[in-house]
Amino acid sequence: MKLAVLGVAMAAVTACGVDGSGDNEEAGLGEITAALNAAVHLGFPGAQAVIDDKGHTWTVTSGAGELATGKPFPGDSRIRIGSNTKPFVATVMLQLVAEGKVELDAPVERYLPGVVHGPGIDGNRITIRNLLQHTSGLPEYAAEFGDTPKPGQVEIVTEHARWTTADMAEVIRNALTAPADFEPGAQWRYSNTNYAVAGMVIEKVTGHSVAAEITGRIIERLALRDTYYPEPGETDIRGPHPIGYSEVGGQRVDYTSQNMSWAGAAGAIVATGADLDRFWAGLLDGKLLPPAQLAEMKNVRSVDDKGTLSYGLGMMRMSLSCGKELWGHTGGTSGFLTFDGVVPATGRAVTIAFNQDLIDHEHNSAGFHTLDVAACGA
Repeated sequence: MKLAVLGVAMAAVTACGVDGSGDNEEAGLGEITAALNAAVHLGFPGAQAVIDDKGHTWTVTSGAGELATGKPFPGDSRIRIGSNTKPFVATVMLQLVAEGKVELDAPVERYLPGVVHGPGIDGNRITIRNLLQHTSGLPEYAAEFGDTPKPGQVEIVTEHARWTTADMAEVIRNALTAPADFEPGAQWRYSNTNYAVAGMVIEKVTGHSVAAEITGRIIERLALRDTYYPEPGETDIRGPHPIGYSEVGGQRVDYTSQNMSWAGAAGAIVATGADLDRFWAGLLDGKLLPPAQLAEMKNVRSVDDKGTLSYGLGMMRMSLSCGKELWGHTGGTSGFLTFDGVVPATGRAVTIAFNQDLIDHEHNSAGFHTLDVAACGA
């Protein structure tokens, strides 16, 4: 069902950073504005693009961040980034690989003895690499909370799960009573279970929570001041943010507040577009990983029929319409949807955010199109 649009605002632009960079804002601005407005006309309540051109950040917004008042996205909006948590988790895991504490091609059984087992599931045959690249064949755990997520995009949670603090170990035990989707390494299929298990490995190896490891190893290192992993039981979003909407029973519902423990290492983080841009730029510039581990992260396999999307270890490679490549990810959870990454050829980092979760294929295509337009700008 296509949702009615309750008022469409013209796009607005703000900028901060290096003086004299106005040319970057003018170049391609019309196309970015048009893409955001088109997404809002399609059915998203509001949209925001945050573009970082080597330290100069500028923002374009469209539609409403809050439908009741018509207020746009705040300029420094905190958003639930959903599966964009996965690149953070993969980066921590690869840091542990670089430190000799984890082996990429070691079986999960070595780190979590007796945990990863079920019908056709054997932790002795599933490697850490399989988890990070979604080639393990592990069944999807998010189906336990609501609708089965669409690949790489969105997880819809039930009203009960929205407020409940999940015991992820129990969630994984329940999920692994379902049969394996395929033999390890035989196929690629997106499954949040892979990163829930990867998070458990990180905690077992380090003796610390995933939240603590991500905070110390990435957030503090890159000074991502508006990025955080929610505390257990925390439901509200800290700082300025849009209202996040979800369609429930054919009605648009405010889903901003929710307990993200059910998403955990697969999708719990909150960040701003500017922080996500800094993360991607820092990661691809080698500020988080040694060259060998960054190369492993970029070792991809194709995941679509057209060959335009490939997936590495927690990172996606997207072929852009302008002939360049973007390295990034997408993320969705109830109330929010994000598309983001960096173009190494130009150094431009881009985050596109919508304040409603994925509705259908048409809306997904609009998100990728907007990312493409913003990433290809001069």
